[in-house]
Amino acid sequence: MQVLLANPRGFCAGVNMAVDSLELTLEKFGPPVYVFHEIVHNKYVVETFRNKGAIFVDSLDDVPPGSTLMFSAHGVSPEIRKAAQARRLTAIDATCPLVTKVHLEAIKYAREGYTIFLIGHEGHDEVIGTMGEAPQAMILVETADDVDRLDLPPDGKYAYLTQTTLSVDDANRIIARLRAKFPNLVNPPKEDICYATQNRQEAVRILAREADVCLVLGSQNSSNSQRLCELAMEHGVRAYLIDGPADIDANWFSPTDRVLVTAGASAPETVVEQVLDWLKDNFQATIEVRTTREENVHFPLPKILRSLASQS
Repeated sequence: MQVLLANPRGFCAGVNMAVDSLELTLEKFGPPVYVFHEIVHNKYVVETFRNKGAIFVDSLDDVPPGSTLMFSAHGVSPEIRKAAQARRLTAIDATCPLVTKVHLEAIKYAREGYTIFLIGHEGHDEVIGTMGEAPQAMILVETADDVDRLDLPPDGKYAYLTQTTLSVDDANRIIARLRAKFPNLVNPPKEDICYATQNRQEAVRILAREADVCLVLGSQNSSNSQRLCELAMEHGVRAYLIDGPADIDANWFSPTDRVLVTAGASAPETVVEQVLDWLKDNFQATIEVRTTREENVHFPLPKILRSLASQS
């Protein structure tokens, strides 16, 4: 068996920043540290932090007044920030800067009187936070068919934004349908789908041509990991989204398969290494790293943590 190990893969700059932030907060403030939603959408990461004293909550009612609270990488709505202040919580914001960019665009377009189409997945933490910035001005669009159902005058004042972890191809199809229906549609100066999402999708698009099977490391609630799996299947490759080696079925493979291994932006490298070890142990796999693009993006820690980090 030959394994094509995609690079780039795994943690992006936003996830690295959020994970480092929670690690440092637990170290400096001590447990428990409350986190609003999962810090990132990865089972392994969440369980690791839970064992260290992080408590993940979906309601601020579950956070005792005066506690330390971290906002996850996916961002939160203004209402959540106000509620945290009202409960006298020490709030540490680990929102990915690329998500913050979308929030600021939503505020700007709403202030300028636009109706905003947010392209994204209903119920996703990032979408909930973004829509909270301008709920009266925003319409969620999940598919191209949703565009056809929009009953709005074609010459209105419209803008679109996107969830940062979408399939580039899917988003482009929806945007094209929006433009056809609303000729005056305005777009953000720089696209919202994040660099890491695009780079990981590009790697799968290129390398899937050479593979029989694709393993995507990531959790089922990870949007960007789901998109990688779907993309591989669109290219005719059998693809499986797994949290780790325990999820692998040996019957997925034949001994001479070429297996593409990649990881979503919230999947840690330790789990990738465990999967590679499993393939070596069970199929005598050889590993070939295939780099499609270099990444060197870094995001600073939240301001409240930077001085603490320098004391470490």
